[in-house]
Amino acid sequence: MTIALPLAVAAGVDAGQRFLDVALAPSGQTFRMPNLAEGIAQIIARLERSGVRRVVLEAIGPYAEPLVRALSVAGFEVGIVNPRRIKAFREAEGGRAKTDRLDARLIARFALTMPETLRPLPTDTQLELKALSLRRRQLTEMIAMEKTRMKQVRGTLLLDSHRAAIAALSAQCQAIEAELAKRIGDDPELRRVLHILKSIPGIGERVATLLITDLPELGQRDRKAIASLAGLAPHVSQSGAAPPRAAIAGGRPCVRAALYMAALVAARHHPKLRDDYNALRLQGKPGKVALIAIARKLLVTANALVKADTPYQGKTLDT
Repeated sequence: MTIALPLAVAAGVDAGQRFLDVALAPSGQTFRMPNLAEGIAQIIARLERSGVRRVVLEAIGPYAEPLVRALSVAGFEVGIVNPRRIKAFREAEGGRAKTDRLDARLIARFALTMPETLRPLPTDTQLELKALSLRRRQLTEMIAMEKTRMKQVRGTLLLDSHRAAIAALSAQCQAIEAELAKRIGDDPELRRVLHILKSIPGIGERVATLLITDLPELGQRDRKAIASLAGLAPHVSQSGAAPPRAAIAGGRPCVRAALYMAALVAARHHPKLRDDYNALRLQGKPGKVALIAIARKLLVTANALVKADTPYQGKTLDT
């Protein structure tokens, strides 16, 4: 059994477009470097001299990516933490002031106090696939917006303008989808996962691709953890004599939305899931609540099948 040694020094970084603010804990020492290759090299050198082993950053935007990669290559233990956790940590300390330097100190204290909260860094391939998936969603949203606008205008010139915009955006979306399909098809592991996911009722090519790009933990976590990551886990809230109330919260909205649409299809066409949906409705559950339950069944099934490395073969889908 390996026992983790306590950290002597940890670092927190507040990353901006132009500057990287770095703080050490427990000393509280801070320094600022430009967010450039030279500045990153100086940060790594100073952290090594200070005996830092763990560096934590907030998961906000792309500004920290070059630093994160450089730290990982240099052998540091790097963690990317949900900003909500950092905000909660500030509130727990009773702090209210917020500057880049104060944020870096706060993140450093978080790294020193809660080392077990760090999650593994995504690989370069995962980051590239996620960026392609994000761009596809953006293009899809822009196409929908253009179609809505087109319904509100009259006149050949304006209609032609909207049609041209929709055609151009659709062509870009198809190019992104083709690149996603190629990259997944060229990777034997991802191709295998895609095949497994598409075998599940309600999950087609688009939803399966999104699960691969935006939920790479699929098959690596237990059923409760994967449901929480997808934002499909019910969290109970109860106080005093009031009855407990469970509701979903957090997670990754794009994954939750994709699985919700998959649940719509599955609840209509898969006999077992259709019966489950109707049973929930007869119990008085609202339609959306029943569909969320179906979406969670699909996710838990997908997680189990990817872990077992086997496609869906018509067995009962259990939660």
